[in-house]
Amino acid sequence: MVCQPVNKVLEGQPHIVDMIKNGAIDFIINTTEGEQAIADSFAIRRSALQHKIAYTTTMAGATAAVMALAETGEEQVRCLQILHEEMI
Repeated sequence: MVCQPVNKVLEGQPHIVDMIKNGAIDFIINTTEGEQAIADSFAIRRSALQHKIAYTTTMAGATAAVMALAETGEEQVRCLQILHEEMI
């Protein structure tokens, strides 16, 4: 998997929203700092949802997602509620 930084919306085109619309993005890690970044995150989230792209706003969430994607063991999907019941 190749990762690369992408222009913020205010940094000019091509920026993240353009790349989402063009199908060039598979996974988004969007951390925000400052008012403009928070404002831009609305357009990024909306585009990600419309194009069914996985999106996280924290490095901890990104780490968990990458670890899950790297896991090749179990092929069966189990709901969280059942996993919790099994632990009790």
